[in-house]
Amino acid sequence: MSDISNELPITTGCLMRQLWRLYKLFFKIGLFTFGGGYAMLPLLQDELVRKRKWLSEEELLDLYSIGQCTPGIISINVATFVGYQQAGIRGAVFTTMGMITPSILIITLIAAVLYKYMYNRYVTYAFDGIRVCVVALILDILYGLWKKNVTDKKAAVIFAGALGLLAVFNLSAVILVILAGAVGWFWHGKVQQ
Repeated sequence: MSDISNELPITTGCLMRQLWRLYKLFFKIGLFTFGGGYAMLPLLQDELVRKRKWLSEEELLDLYSIGQCTPGIISINVATFVGYQQAGIRGAVFTTMGMITPSILIITLIAAVLYKYMYNRYVTYAFDGIRVCVVALILDILYGLWKKNVTDKKAAVIFAGALGLLAVFNLSAVILVILAGAVGWFWHGKVQQ
């Protein structure tokens, strides 16, 4: 992981520019994220993994796993983790604010002006199209994650077990992640000792 706070001298002006860049990046991600935290994954992957190389694919997936298990919204949790990694507590505050500002503005705008158009059939059709597109984006990311992470029989068994437990018992994400971590540790860590 690259830490931008270490790439620049620590001066007030320089730090503020870095914090502003973090805010703008996560404002942009928050502005174009429709459909929840998983819909943000393609944007994060493009911005943080491909363009800036702040994270690897595996690190981003780890942040998503942690974000799923911690209280709050996944997208905000991930933004906070990335901000902290890049510029400490101030970075966490600026990325979190950048992520939530578009939602606050859009919700306020809808509540104040556009609420009467929400049931307009053309607006409804547009949101139907956006939701379907988000599903396609998520499936593309899931396929890529599958290829990178389910690489052997043990990983396939963990995946199938987690999916089965989720489908049959509707277990919480926290329990599934803890169980999968324990199984992974046992198979890969303890068995090799």
